[in-house]
Amino acid sequence: MDTLIDAAALKDLLDGGQGTARRTVVLDVRWALGDPHGHDHYLRGHIPGAVFVDLATELAGPAEPRRGRHPLPPPERFQESARSWGINDGDVVVAYDDSGNMAAARLWWMLRNAGFPAVHLLDGGLAGWRAAGFDLAAGSEQPAAGNVTLSGGAMPAIDAGQAASWGEHGLLLDARAGERYRGEIEPVDPRAGHIPGAVSAPTTGNLRPDGRFLAPAKLRERFERLGYRTGVPTAVYCGSGVTAAHEIAALEIAGLSGALYPGSFSEWCHSASNAVVTGASPYGEDPATS
Repeated sequence: MDTLIDAAALKDLLDGGQGTARRTVVLDVRWALGDPHGHDHYLRGHIPGAVFVDLATELAGPAEPRRGRHPLPPPERFQESARSWGINDGDVVVAYDDSGNMAAARLWWMLRNAGFPAVHLLDGGLAGWRAAGFDLAAGSEQPAAGNVTLSGGAMPAIDAGQAASWGEHGLLLDARAGERYRGEIEPVDPRAGHIPGAVSAPTTGNLRPDGRFLAPAKLRERFERLGYRTGVPTAVYCGSGVTAAHEIAALEIAGLSGALYPGSFSEWCHSASNAVVTGASPYGEDPATS
């Protein structure tokens, strides 16, 4: 199952084309750090038939220091949410947002992890749909309840204990902005810097200026420059496990693979026993003390 679908192919699916009888469920995951108004944006305009997904309450459990700002919800609760969006077994799901799939990738990863393989990201997101000249709808969609059955553990993931030594034997990518990695700023977490051994790999580097993913060959070149090698295990974290999923998607598009650290830096930095370093190099220039 391809990771991406473009706007024209999605429109064809929604119009009943491409010779498939499978239902297509479109999910709008409008969310961005510092912008809590995703639902308002959705109400003003979304892809016709798209159902809004609230990242903070449906794609995450309550924040807590030992698990981070956006811990994964219990599997049974995620299944309940997926059914409320109208997903049935055998459906095709397309997720999008209006920020280059930085938020939608969280839903993509969670569905894949739950054993639901037929899920795509809309390449270019809502901007790509608009650029193709397709109409938007306003208001809210109310789908009939679905019957999807989900599980868990289908995607590789690591925990804090594994992250602690990952850089010694593998490649640990930090998907946050470079200034957060270096510890120059930290807008939300209590300590600034990065996990020792991590390499800076901002998710924005996965995208073209129009918000679509780079071509597979370009993505592969990017990850190889960052240190990806066959046989070297790769893992990714970000601030709270949201945009790191975007990096996992980019790796897959490139024909590569990586494990997600769901708790990410927001979990890591809350434990005083976990070292945090600052600076541009993986093992830092100075210990972070803030």
